[in-house]
Amino acid sequence: MRILAIADEVDQRLYGPVLRQRFSDVSLVLSCGDLPIYYLEFIVSTLNVPLLYVRGNHAPEQLSSSGEVKREPEGCVDIDGRTVKERGLLIAGLEGSMRYSDGPNQYSDNEMWVKVLRLAPRLWLNKKRYGRYLDILVTHSAPLGIQDAEDLCHRGFRSFVPFLEWFRPRYHLHGHIHAYTPSVVTETRYLDTMVLNAFRFRVLDIPDDTLLA
Repeated sequence: MRILAIADEVDQRLYGPVLRQRFSDVSLVLSCGDLPIYYLEFIVSTLNVPLLYVRGNHAPEQLSSSGEVKREPEGCVDIDGRTVKERGLLIAGLEGSMRYSDGPNQYSDNEMWVKVLRLAPRLWLNKKRYGRYLDILVTHSAPLGIQDAEDLCHRGFRSFVPFLEWFRPRYHLHGHIHAYTPSVVTETRYLDTMVLNAFRFRVLDIPDDTLLA
């Protein structure tokens, strides 16, 4: 199964007629945050596949055709603090960045720990029901010390590291770190998990033997 992961910036290679032609074999879209509502709606309506998302540290709004402020993309599913089974995959999401101002979707390390611990019972239920905790963790921020940066805004969450150690997802998709140059590391193996930066977009092929019935 092919997954399209997106984050942080509108990519003109996706925002147009070429999207359907180039990604007709995509079965699922995962957004790691900080993307405009119109962009998510364009992608989900063009590809006509599920789009799951978490919010970043910026919360874009747009006016609807009726003049109302729209805060959520239509046809998309917010998975912050949730686990879902989609296309045979077990997926969980955690939004936001480290708290660095009074902006939206920002958390202290302790606050993110609470969100992680609230997820734990559902992941244990996955383990009992399906034999594994999780296939994909979707976040906006990176784990502390893995593909993050030193400034407070872009520092990774400490709680994400034991999350990967305890629940061993096959993939951790994140955004927030803008990979403008080849020197920015975007792929890191940590134990059983491949940590991947989805800046702009990334295509992920999931082996069929991973999928649940």
